Amino acid sequence: MRHIKEECGVFGVFSPTSISMSSLAYFGLSSLQHRGQESCGVVINENDCFKSCKNTGLVNEVLTPQALQDLGNGDICIGHVRYCTTGGNHIQNAQPILINRIAHSLALAHNGNIVNAYELRKKLELEGSIFHSTNDTEVIAHLIIKNQLSSSSLQDALQKSAQSLNGAYSLVLMDHSQLIAMRDPHGFRPLCYGQTSRGEYIIASETSALDAVEANFIRDILPGEIVVFDKQGVHSIQTFCNQKPKTTCSFEYIYFARADSSLDGQSIHLARMRAGEFLAKTYPVEADIVIGVPDSGIDAAIGYARASNIPYGVGFIKNRYIARTFISPTQEERIEKLRLKLNPILPNIKGKKIILIDDSIVRGNTTKRLVKLLRGAGAKEIHMRVSSPPFLNPCFYGTDIDSKEYLIACAHSVSQIEKLLGLDSLGYLTLEGMDYMLQTKGLQGYCSACFTGNYPTPIPNNTKKNQFENKEQK
Repeated sequence: MRHIKEECGVFGVFSPTSISMSSLAYFGLSSLQHRGQESCGVVINENDCFKSCKNTGLVNEVLTPQALQDLGNGDICIGHVRYCTTGGNHIQNAQPILINRIAHSLALAHNGNIVNAYELRKKLELEGSIFHSTNDTEVIAHLIIKNQLSSSSLQDALQKSAQSLNGAYSLVLMDHSQLIAMRDPHGFRPLCYGQTSRGEYIIASETSALDAVEANFIRDILPGEIVVFDKQGVHSIQTFCNQKPKTTCSFEYIYFARADSSLDGQSIHLARMRAGEFLAKTYPVEADIVIGVPDSGIDAAIGYARASNIPYGVGFIKNRYIARTFISPTQEERIEKLRLKLNPILPNIKGKKIILIDDSIVRGNTTKRLVKLLRGAGAKEIHMRVSSPPFLNPCFYGTDIDSKEYLIACAHSVSQIEKLLGLDSLGYLTLEGMDYMLQTKGLQGYCSACFTGNYPTPIPNNTKKNQFENKEQK
């Protein structure tokens, strides 16, 4: 049994009256599909009865027309799209987690990674808890159930549970009468809410999901804040606010979030353009065209082109029906998807000196394949610029970087990477460039541990982590 780290998307709806909740969930989760393509699920409350649909697959594969009809109407809903960075893709790990009890049922969905999940799970198991999945979301659910025995309300139980949690968590949970959202005290993962013209409150990982259901953005949920939605209105609990330094994951801006979203008041599109501008000033080179790797490299490529006065052009046509390769579970799947995903546009490539912009180089395999495609299309020179610093450290908060052995920058210098990947030159965004991209000073307010090794929370004990991972059922 392996503890599964996840970078996912969460969605929630509270309505004063019963509405067609399944259609809202479908559009909201579809707009968050980029955050996870391994499984999805929905739980809807109608007349104190929970209806659930979840499975492995994309949103349109799981939430079929028949499934949406069966889910039907309701007044509270939560949904989830999942991407696990380790472990198998099994239906028991699909979310939301649904707990059926003699008292009112509880459903929970989670984006992030609980660093101390191993210790918490071991303690809960010794106290009698029985687990059905290998994800840390179920650990949170069991903590809440345990603390409800000595709590006056669900939000009180959540507050007690949060005191035990170390790591990244943006949560949506529901019972028969309320929808609750919480963001961890560091604010690693994004979470916001808005309201439709009809009066429904919408919670989502990104503002793009609010747009998809025609909800007006109200605000981002604060790090450490609990927000409760019920028939009495909206209630904010800020007990855990300002207790920890804010360290939003910088990789949200670099890769995870959609370009049309904004996080904590910052436009993703403009942040990525600023990264490209900084790269152009830091690593100038003579070239004929600037191209971006779809999709998260395009905005930085536009910024580079504008700052350098080198024309921006379309270098690849993307097959829109292939999922994001970075968040495929295995390297074999990443390479296979890449073969189908991108195809170079020959007139823009052949005989040209190219500046290639991508958001990151992690393992190096994807970049090597891209360079091979461009060389095969007749590129004269390839100068790569990367809109993030070199990845030098594992991430414990949900990004798919779990060991230094998979990080190309840990074992090779820039000149060695150039030779390994077949590049004429290579330039990474500096930490100063990250400050410029994120409009901050000294990366204050952002987690940059994967670049710097400065972790904002205690990191897991390697021995315990390995013992937990070695239990995986092959």
